[in-house]
Amino acid sequence: MRTMLARVALILSLLVPVWFLAAALGTKFGLWSWRTGLGVMIVQWGPRILIGTAVLGLIALVVVLARAPRAGWQAALVALLIPALGLGYLFGVRGQSADIPPIHDVATNIDDPPTYSPALLAVREGEGANPVAQLSAPITSLPAYQGPRFAPLQGKTLGQIGHEAYPEVRTLTVAATPADAFAAAQAEIEAQGWTLVGAEPASGVIEATAETFWFGFKDDVAVRVRPAPGGGSLIDMRSTSRVGLSDLGANAERIEDYLDDVEDRLGED
Repeated sequence: MRTMLARVALILSLLVPVWFLAAALGTKFGLWSWRTGLGVMIVQWGPRILIGTAVLGLIALVVVLARAPRAGWQAALVALLIPALGLGYLFGVRGQSADIPPIHDVATNIDDPPTYSPALLAVREGEGANPVAQLSAPITSLPAYQGPRFAPLQGKTLGQIGHEAYPEVRTLTVAATPADAFAAAQAEIEAQGWTLVGAEPASGVIEATAETFWFGFKDDVAVRVRPAPGGGSLIDMRSTSRVGLSDLGANAERIEDYLDDVEDRLGED
């Protein structure tokens, strides 16, 4: 019976990663909404499943080790370790999110950010995506940021919060001509595997949509290339999530990595 308990605990623990994979990939392939996959299956039920299987694994380990013969202790140990590692990762993400502002729209230039075309805005609106707000808007004036939870952010604009949180997200200045910088910017978007929405060399604006692997979350990006005073080019970028209040820093990381790659592509690192 003790060995059987250890085996059952192990089987249930091995099914835990399957649950999380199903939540993510089911969302990606449209089997259910992101609110179900992320909000219900992971945020609501994920911790309960992890704690439940961890407790079962611990009980199985204690029972098996209580007296000889101690056959099955390896299975019980693995049954405990799998959910324990999952809980550690989950608490790590929660700790990280506590240090990240609850925003999902980040730009290099908050005073004059790149803008999205009416066509892309229409696509976002048709999907019920987050509205694209003015980065100069006081954050507590936006509908998504009402209530006492956001009181510490009062008096700051959406753009200011992003700039304070991500000081490395700034306009990239390169020596390359605007034409060369534009070509490098578009080539890097294609190299990233993002879906190109539009590219207008005359205005220097490129639009694309990035999609995450697991959940298939879509974030829209706008890249703008302009001549720099005295020569060279200025490259600005904006990245905006379609769903969710906080992006857990994904948009800022995307901008930093992309601009670093463009700089490398131009040989100006």
